[in-house]
Amino acid sequence: MDAVMPEDRPGGEVMVGGKAYMHDAKGNLVPVETIKPTDKLEDETVRKIIAYASDLSEQIARFKAHTFDDLSAYEALLAQEYGAGKGGKKGNKTFMTFDGMMKVQVQVQDAIDFGPQLQTAKSLIDECLNEWAADSRPEIRAIVTRAFNTDKEGQINRAEIFMLLRLAIEDERWGRAMEAIRAAMRVVGSKTYVRCYRRGAIDAPWEAVTIDLAKA
Repeated sequence: MDAVMPEDRPGGEVMVGGKAYMHDAKGNLVPVETIKPTDKLEDETVRKIIAYASDLSEQIARFKAHTFDDLSAYEALLAQEYGAGKGGKKGNKTFMTFDGMMKVQVQVQDAIDFGPQLQTAKSLIDECLNEWAADSRPEIRAIVTRAFNTDKEGQINRAEIFMLLRLAIEDERWGRAMEAIRAAMRVVGSKTYVRCYRRGAIDAPWEAVTIDLAKA
């Protein structure tokens, strides 16, 4: 007999031949009466949390869509009235209430990858470090090591690469290495983030309106 899941059965249970079963992790049907109460309670608890999480995820998706729709409508009005929109560098924008107590920031963050020129930069940097030997500062060697070490996904440390670019070192090869790093940079995508802030007084610090579960 085919398994069915009547609406009046708890989540996870199926009826087969008038008897209640639950699937285990291997896909086998296990009679409900043979399942430990603690396992059933854990199953019910997880299903309850996931149901709330799914609803919340859908709400956040709707919030994001409505937010962009509202901001786009406002910018369309600006364009109609003044012939220009509101914007900043790379599309970054800040919208604020009249009293200066609330603001919405839209930030565009580029995803940066590096091309083969990065290996040329690494070779030039290694030449510098080898020649400087004991005279080279250990903190520079540490930054270089961290920058070119790959993580579990095989990605280099982008933050440390950018740190290298900020070092002021008077060496022709180092300069060429930094040029190679800049040439290796390429934007492979971008993400747009919306962040909301509020404050209790005009001279008070901004407080983020948290919608990230990990930061709540």
